[in-house]
Amino acid sequence: MQYIYKLKQQIKYMKFEIISGTVFIENLNSFLKILNEISIKHNVKIQGMDANKIAGETHIQFAIDKACLSMKMGKNIAKDMGIEIMRYASGKRQIMDAFSIGLYEGKNDVIFIIFGNEINKITNAINELKTIIYEKPLLDYTYSKKNKIMEQFNITDCEIKAVGIEKIALLVIERVALADL
Repeated sequence: MQYIYKLKQQIKYMKFEIISGTVFIENLNSFLKILNEISIKHNVKIQGMDANKIAGETHIQFAIDKACLSMKMGKNIAKDMGIEIMRYASGKRQIMDAFSIGLYEGKNDVIFIIFGNEINKITNAINELKTIIYEKPLLDYTYSKKNKIMEQFNITDCEIKAVGIEKIALLVIERVALADL
């Protein structure tokens, strides 16, 4: 999936791509170093997140929208766009709390948001990422994600009873919208 946003004048148009898959992370610091090396090599940014805490494409797209708007308006909490996206995607105001939606050691179902100004550099970074993950579709909300999402976003059983299980993704979007408050 590709998203394009206009940010500050000097940034021009920022392009975003998302891929998902599974990866076994033996050492988180070493894995993050690899992601950083890919980022530097291709002049892009890469933000990884736990796919089991993502309630679908709309959830991520809304988090990207909110992060871009906060950066454009100078109201961002994080200095790094990737962290700002993760902050919104996690539904948390505090940066340290946002890492609750991040990667961890062991088997991970992941989504990666790759972004930059040039689509060919993003594509090259994605191709390199595909050599370290087993790509498969994990972005959509599935019932198997229910408990982790409810815990991440503090969704109560009472809320589920009131709106129905099929509205979990909308409850998540509400939490993302309220991250600024």
